Amino acid sequence: MKSFIALILSVVLFVGACPRNVKAEETEVQIQSPSGILMEVSTGKILYAKDADTKRPPASVTKIMTMLLIFDALEEGKIRLDDTVTTSEYAASMGGSQVFLEPGETQTVDTLLKCISIASANDACVTMAEYLCGSEEEFVKKMNDRARQLGMEHTNFVNCNGLDVDGHVTTAKDIALMSRELLLKYPQIHDYCTVWMEEITHTTKKGSSQFGLTNTNKLIRQYEYATGLKTGSTGLAKFCVSASAKKDNIELIAVIMAADDSKTRFKDATTLLNYGFSKCQLYEDHKRKNLPELCVTGGVKENVSCEYDGEFRYLDLDGKNINGITKTLYMKEKLRAPVKKGQKAGKLVYRLDGNEIGYLDVITTEPVRKARYIDCIRKILFQYRI
Repeated sequence: MKSFIALILSVVLFVGACPRNVKAEETEVQIQSPSGILMEVSTGKILYAKDADTKRPPASVTKIMTMLLIFDALEEGKIRLDDTVTTSEYAASMGGSQVFLEPGETQTVDTLLKCISIASANDACVTMAEYLCGSEEEFVKKMNDRARQLGMEHTNFVNCNGLDVDGHVTTAKDIALMSRELLLKYPQIHDYCTVWMEEITHTTKKGSSQFGLTNTNKLIRQYEYATGLKTGSTGLAKFCVSASAKKDNIELIAVIMAADDSKTRFKDATTLLNYGFSKCQLYEDHKRKNLPELCVTGGVKENVSCEYDGEFRYLDLDGKNINGITKTLYMKEKLRAPVKKGQKAGKLVYRLDGNEIGYLDVITTEPVRKARYIDCIRKILFQYRI
């Protein structure tokens, strides 16, 4: 490869390999529930799947998408946690799990997030939907748009809280996708979904009263590595959960759908999480040497700085005794102007037992404009101090 110079960087590292997604029939672990999936969060690798693409009603697991959109709005500065939100007649009329908000009652965004995450409050969901988009209908459109962006191919939301209604469906895989997005993009969700009990204050025309929230996710107390995320149950959906957990540097999502009872959904989720932690080893390469500048020909600058395009992660399910991963840096000899910011300038290749397991692109950090005639004259004048 004439246009590349190989720089060999070898280190001894403890790591493994996860070549593909794993179906239920290919593993020694089994669950009782009709649908389930196990995903490693940082890589998105599916470690186990059982009927994971079958459309089913998700019940209150729907609220993962609702909370994702709330955090999106917070991130974009459209709302703040201390904003005061007023409950409408429609929002207060929601049945199912609720915190009994009254029409005209005000609560902060922060409190409503607690109500949604901890107590799975349907009335709080609709209150926030109306605050963000004017109506639940418009909010649901955004839910479906966000689902499409995440590749949730088998999902259709009809409401923001998961109450049973025709056409409101998703899959175990799609739930894992939106759960992963929430965990990766907004880790502050843990500040809400790991709370076991909390009190809020209702202030209405009748006066003030305290109301206790208790987490619907019993794994928070029963499973030592649990970090969230959301339960759900209705007559049609039966019992569902998207359970997140973290042990050492491994974070997993176990999704269970249509379990016959609450005990089964938590048992199945625990089974999958234990399986994942027993199998997984995660290699992460965060800290790498600064890259040398690359020569540019025909540009207004003679060199351009470079960086790695992201971070490298590699998941092992095989439990191999691995002595190390070799890293080989291939850089182009030079680039010809014009050079764009983010233009590929090489790659860092990772190999395990001589086999390539992945790579990171090396990209330029700045643009370099092509030199014009006048630029060349100026360069000569500056060089000879004319």
